[in-house]
Amino acid sequence: MRRHELSDAEWEFVRPLLPRSERGRRRLDDRMVLNGIVWKFRTGTAWRDVPERYGSWATLHTRFRRWAGNGTFERMLRAAQARADAAGDIEWLVSVDSTIVRAHQHAAGAPKRGFRIPGLGRSRGGLTSKIHLACDGAGRPLAFTVTGGNTNDCTQFTAVMKAIRVPRLGPGRPRVRPDHIIGDKGYSSKAIRGWLRRRNIQHTIPERSDQVRNRLRRGSQGGRPPTFDKQVYKRRNVVERCFNRLKQWRGIATRYDKTAESYQAALTLASLLMWA
Repeated sequence: MRRHELSDAEWEFVRPLLPRSERGRRRLDDRMVLNGIVWKFRTGTAWRDVPERYGSWATLHTRFRRWAGNGTFERMLRAAQARADAAGDIEWLVSVDSTIVRAHQHAAGAPKRGFRIPGLGRSRGGLTSKIHLACDGAGRPLAFTVTGGNTNDCTQFTAVMKAIRVPRLGPGRPRVRPDHIIGDKGYSSKAIRGWLRRRNIQHTIPERSDQVRNRLRRGSQGGRPPTFDKQVYKRRNVVERCFNRLKQWRGIATRYDKTAESYQAALTLASLLMWA
């Protein structure tokens, strides 16, 4: 095993999840291809600069785009989460947050026809993307969305929550509801708290200072403050550690991909290996 490649344990984890091709001509070894894809995104290099020991860069790019387009990476991540849930390995104390990713100049200029929304926005630092993510109590990604960097966190909260779908290995519906949600002040809104209450999801979200002042100004009509447990809120740092691990991949810490589909596929692959 070379640097930035899959270890034997990681390969044994993902090998049963890869699609098998029984028809057509024999294709390049899946482990070699996956090692080349992982090497590319961990180093942040261009496809043409991937070492020849992984095969043709065009083959790697084609296989990556195919797996990204047909949902292979997404199915692999769901299967890994289902396996962990069946073993009781998921802690459903879910933390939500977002992080800004600087977009390289090569990420701009993709034609919008035939592609998903690029997920780029202009902010003070230039072109950026934002990853909105929910992770379990052990700091492993459960679901995420990618938007432009100028998108407010609270507007993507329900989208991230609805993206949590952990299938069952046996019969039954996927699990979609966490036991508890932890978020920072960016998620302190009446709409979000109401959405969580309607679904009987407990939450620990601190009030913003302006909300506290408005409630106190109204006196008895302002209502009671929301329940806030400081000890539970201390565990919100797992989502920061999750972002830190994801951004060890240079191709994720800086976005080089023109399409949101490719960037989300790279995020999904990195998330999958975190479950390994």
